[in-house]
Amino acid sequence: MSSIVNTHQADAWNGYEGNHWADHQDRYDAVNSGFNEPLLAAAAIGERDRVLDVGCGNGQLTRLAARRARHGHAAGVDLSAPMLQRARATAADEGVANVTFEQGDAQIHPFPDAGFDVAVSRFGIMFFADPVAAFANIGRALRPGGRLAFLALREMSRNDLGAVFAAMAEHLPPGPGPTGPERSGPESLADPDRVREVLTGAGFEGVTSVPVEAPQVWGRDAEDAGRFLGAWGPVRFLLGQADQAAAARARAALTAALRRHEEPDAVRLRGAAWLVTATRP
Repeated sequence: MSSIVNTHQADAWNGYEGNHWADHQDRYDAVNSGFNEPLLAAAAIGERDRVLDVGCGNGQLTRLAARRARHGHAAGVDLSAPMLQRARATAADEGVANVTFEQGDAQIHPFPDAGFDVAVSRFGIMFFADPVAAFANIGRALRPGGRLAFLALREMSRNDLGAVFAAMAEHLPPGPGPTGPERSGPESLADPDRVREVLTGAGFEGVTSVPVEAPQVWGRDAEDAGRFLGAWGPVRFLLGQADQAAAARARAALTAALRRHEEPDAVRLRGAAWLVTATRP
């Protein structure tokens, strides 16, 4: 494992948060897999390409990229040891041989110079302590003319999850508030102007941000989805800041808000993201 500078995120993703994602691999893939095809299409992975997946997590996108680069290779890097263990096991179970996974901090990881043709990320790039330095390091790993394609969460108000969280908020103490453009966090790259500033500062050109939406499956029904969301790291943290009665009211409000999104087979929320592309000169 390479050195880590993003120690706060490393602690989270090697503790409860990473274990929860690893233990519920299929559920988190159900939340995010609707975005796979737009991202992979934008990445335009060729059959001989060398692909880097940044913040690969449990590795679903890495495996899909490896299948497209069937005569090439896909490498996933992530801070989370529990999720990487899951990624390696799933790749072995699925017989995806042209894929590797490594624990590291993409901001400083010693990637091979010009070692990749394309870099991708599915919501794994919003948490860098220094995003310009991180993307500069990723750019160094790309060959001249190499491509970058990633998904970043749009403002929570653009996602159905924002209204669900708002229903809980009146019962809970104030959270840390918006992450803002100068802080890492889910919405840190929600502003296309900020994305352009970061990527051009890191040496990329041809930066584009296109809005994309996809349905996100959070559970079988409102109760199931509510239990799952209540155990998700950020929500679990907020619930833990409230007294027992307030937390119970918040959980009830969460389930009631999710009930509005029940369909016969699942609870689906509309997810909204920016699909960002850029090129290394």
